Amino acid sequence: QGKLVESGGGLVQPGSSLSLSCAASRFTLDHYAVAWFRQAPGKEREGVSCISSYGRSTYYADSVKGRFNISRDSAGNTVSLQMNSLKPEDTAVYYCAADVGLTCDGIHYQSLWKDYWGQGTQVTVSS
Repeated sequence: QGKLVESGGGLVQPGSSLSLSCAASRFTLDHYAVAWFRQAPGKEREGVSCISSYGRSTYYADSVKGRFNISRDSAGNTVSLQMNSLKPEDTAVYYCAADVGLTCDGIHYQSLWKDYWGQGTQVTVSS
């Protein structure tokens, strides 16, 4: 019944910014931990960032810490990932996932995220 939809990807130059949105419909995203994963060609999917239900805690991978910020918009029923100072190595398909029973400790175990997944959005950072 419910769904999760990602948007905001695109082609940008190194050093620029993008904001990705993960929008929920027919369920309330505040009740769910939300994680962003990414997968680059030829590489395994990796956890990038996470925000726990009601924003009680956050997580950032070392590779993006200080550059990315995750936040909730309860009124809009969305979670955003603000990506700044983008690097070519950030190029990947970005996915959001939500699970009502997880905390951000689950970012290290991708198989635990079972409730909802978005379709993915392509981020390309290139000159």
